[in-house]
Amino acid sequence: MSKLLELSVIFLKLGTVAFGGPVAHIAMMEEEFVEKRKWLTRDHFLDLIGATNLIPGPNSTEMAMHLGFVRARFAGLVVAGVSFILPAVCLTGALAYLYIHYGYLPKFEAVFLGIRAAILALILSAILKLGKKAVKNRTLGVIGIIALALVLYGVNEVAALFIAGLLGTVWTYSSDTFFKRGSPKVALVPLFLVFLKIGAILFGSGYVLIAYLQGELVEGLHWLNEAALLDAVAIGQMTPGPVLSTSTFIGYYLSGVEGAIVATVGMFLPAFFFVAVTSPFISKIRRVPILGCFLDSVNVAAVGLMSAVLIHLVQTSIVDAKSATICVLAVVYVYFVKKVNVFLLVGVSAVAGFVLF
Repeated sequence: MSKLLELSVIFLKLGTVAFGGPVAHIAMMEEEFVEKRKWLTRDHFLDLIGATNLIPGPNSTEMAMHLGFVRARFAGLVVAGVSFILPAVCLTGALAYLYIHYGYLPKFEAVFLGIRAAILALILSAILKLGKKAVKNRTLGVIGIIALALVLYGVNEVAALFIAGLLGTVWTYSSDTFFKRGSPKVALVPLFLVFLKIGAILFGSGYVLIAYLQGELVEGLHWLNEAALLDAVAIGQMTPGPVLSTSTFIGYYLSGVEGAIVATVGMFLPAFFFVAVTSPFISKIRRVPILGCFLDSVNVAAVGLMSAVLIHLVQTSIVDAKSATICVLAVVYVYFVKKVNVFLLVGVSAVAGFVLF
């Protein structure tokens, strides 16, 4: 099997089962490509996480692109990114069609509850494994805890990463220790430009995306009302893959199939550009001592951010004894099986959620 075909198959599968948000997606990738396939070391994977957190765009989609670049250079970057995005876009588009033409959406909540509970085990496993590599010394351990505390206190994730990077660099060098709406309602060019702008400046989580969409589409341009926006975001959250597939729903809602296409392309295009520009230089950055120090601090802060997300997800995903049971069984599976099958874990969890809830 050629490398590009291999990338396409793997990321299509991952994109189909990648529920739970960017941190969950990254945990799946760590399990699949570091543990199982050994395409790269955990240190390299950490560097990719750190670099991804410092550029705009959807973090997990950009991680897919970075991994594609590692495997097959620029062609791999494009194939991995498109393959990871495609399942979410197709499913979101289908749900948009049902919403517009029939006025209802399938009820996936029970299935999603089962999946979310199990995904917590993967996230915990990734945090522990990446944390062992990221915490290279006591200083970096303290910086990771500071980043976790900052995010839990309400500081923006990107701001927390930069604070951690600068703090680690200054600390190290100052101490001398180196550590139906089928007919278009909106013209396609303005629609493309709006989503291109959002994709180019979007930092942070899906909650930040909601704020951007609210400001641009509801309050600024008056293309959507708040109810339609919330429905779009809900679909982006409950479908697998990147939450930015919300753009597909909104594009369809505003201008049919053509709108879905241009909004999706506009939203994701900047991510391809940013990753293509930065990916070739990550290894070179690592070799410059002061930049490597900054990257170490950002990496450990990224693990702190993952921990903060895990705390939030535990609070929202473990709703009763049933979800707790699924989570505990998933933890047991992840820790006692040498090679975790992510697709099997998600599939079994989905069935358990459907049966139990």
